[in-house]
Amino acid sequence: MEHRLDNGSRVNREIYARFCERLRVKPPRLTHPYIKVAGQWKYLYRAVDRDGDTVDFLLTARRDLAAARRFLERAINLHDVPEKITIDKSRANTAAIESVKTDACVDIMMRQNKYLNNIVEQDHRAVKRITRPMLGFKSFWSARILNGGIETMHMIKKGQLHCPGGQAMSAANQFYSLAA
Repeated sequence: MEHRLDNGSRVNREIYARFCERLRVKPPRLTHPYIKVAGQWKYLYRAVDRDGDTVDFLLTARRDLAAARRFLERAINLHDVPEKITIDKSRANTAAIESVKTDACVDIMMRQNKYLNNIVEQDHRAVKRITRPMLGFKSFWSARILNGGIETMHMIKKGQLHCPGGQAMSAANQFYSLAA
C-alpha cells in the first residue's frame, strides 16, 4: 500500500512512517486490519456483534465484492441472518450485502456511519497489537493459521468460549481444552 503526499507523489507506507518518526510526527493509523503477507498487504475481514463478541473472521487477498460476499455468507451460515449490519463506507461490503439481500430474499438493515462502527474498530486493536510486531508473514497459509490462533485466544480472553458443565476455567485451561 502506498501513501500519497500533498504534492501528489507516492511513498511506501513504511518509508513514510520512518520519516514521520524522525520528525516526531505520528503517522496516520490504519483503521482496518491489514496484514502483511510476503511483502503485500492482505485484508482481514472481522465481524463483531453488539456485545463485542467476535462473530467471524476471514483473511483474504483482496478487498472486493467476491471476498466480502464470501465472508458475509460464511458469517450468516455460522450464525443467523442479522437484523442490522453496521459497516464502513466500503463499496464492496455494500454491494455484498445488497446481493445477499436480493438472493436470499431477506431484509437486512444496513447502517453506514463511521461513529457507529466503533465497536468493531476497538476490537481490531487486540489483533493489531499482536500482528504489528510480527512484521508480516512469509506465506498466506501461515498468516491464515496464525491469525486463527490469535482470534481464538482473543475470543477466550473475552469469555466467548463456553465451558462444559458451566464451570469456571482459566484462559490457559480453556485453551488446553480445545486441544484435547
